[in-house]
Amino acid sequence: MDTDPPSPEYQPETLTRAQVDATPGVLLLDFGTGWCGHCRAARPIVEAALRAHASAASPVRHMRVEDGSGRLLGRSYGVTLWPTLVFLRDGVECARLVRPGSAEDVAVALRAVDPSPA
Repeated sequence: MDTDPPSPEYQPETLTRAQVDATPGVLLLDFGTGWCGHCRAARPIVEAALRAHASAASPVRHMRVEDGSGRLLGRSYGVTLWPTLVFLRDGVECARLVRPGSAEDVAVALRAVDPSPA
């Protein structure tokens, strides 16, 4: 899987839970909305941590997923607050953050999903 640049905005659901579960490699699902103040505040924190982690052994695919009532993917992960960051390796959840407060919080979660240095 190629390293994708962070999604500039939250995208409508395009993946099913089965597709996510079958996704190889490291995947960060970032659930929220573009109008959410908490999501906008977290964006530079997440992006800074991803930049710092860019030299790690495994590329991180980052997907911003628009969430809301009736959105099946977010419900399957029990998302209730935004942003919720779900860190997966080979479709298995390794870490989760809700409303991260610092880039270090995100970095710790990234190390949990991808602990090996470059």
